[in-house]
Amino acid sequence: MTPDLNLMSLFIGSIFTSNILLANFLGMCSFISISKNMQSSNGLGIAVTVVLTITGIINWLVLNYILIPTNLLYLRYIIFIIVIASVVQILEMIIDRVSQSLYMALGIFLPLITVNCAILGVALFIEIRQYSFWQTLLYSLGSGIGWWMAIVLLAAMRKKIEKSPIPETLQGTGITMITIGMMAMAFIGFSGMLTVQ
Repeated sequence: MTPDLNLMSLFIGSIFTSNILLANFLGMCSFISISKNMQSSNGLGIAVTVVLTITGIINWLVLNYILIPTNLLYLRYIIFIIVIASVVQILEMIIDRVSQSLYMALGIFLPLITVNCAILGVALFIEIRQYSFWQTLLYSLGSGIGWWMAIVLLAAMRKKIEKSPIPETLQGTGITMITIGMMAMAFIGFSGMLTVQ
C-alpha cells in the first residue's frame, strides 16, 4: 500500500498531471473518433467516468478479497476484463432505456468501452501501485473525470477548427493529432505541481 500518498493530490493529479489519456495515451481510439460531436463526447465521457469508477472499485475488491487470499493472481487479467464487460453491458442497457438519442449517437463505441485500454489500464495501475480502497476510488474517479474533460475539450476545439482556415494538407486527422499533442503538453505542464505514482 502507499499510505503516504495524499488523497487530494492523487485525485487532482489523476485529472491533470497524470491524465490517463493525455499522459499515458490510453483510450485514444474512441477519443479521436467520438470527439467530432460535443453531445456524443459528453455522453461517452460520462459513460467512461462511470465505468472507470465502478470497475476500479469492483476490481480492487475482487483482487484484495478473492484473488490474493486464494492465491489466484494469475487470473486477474481475465477477471478484470469480465468485470469491465459486465459493467459496460449493464450501462449500455441503462443508456438504451434512458436516452435513445445518446445510445444511437454513441453507436458502436459504447460496447467498445469494454476494450478501452484506459479502463483496464486504471485497474492495472491500481494493482501495481497497491492503492488502498479510498485511493482506488479517488484515482478511478479522477482518471474518469480527466478522460471526460479531455474528450470534451477536444470536441470543443475541433468545432472551432472546422471554421478556421487550415491548410488543406493538415485538415482532418493531421490537425486533430497536432491538437492532441498540444493538449498533452499543456496537461503535462502541470506535472511540476503534482505527480501520481
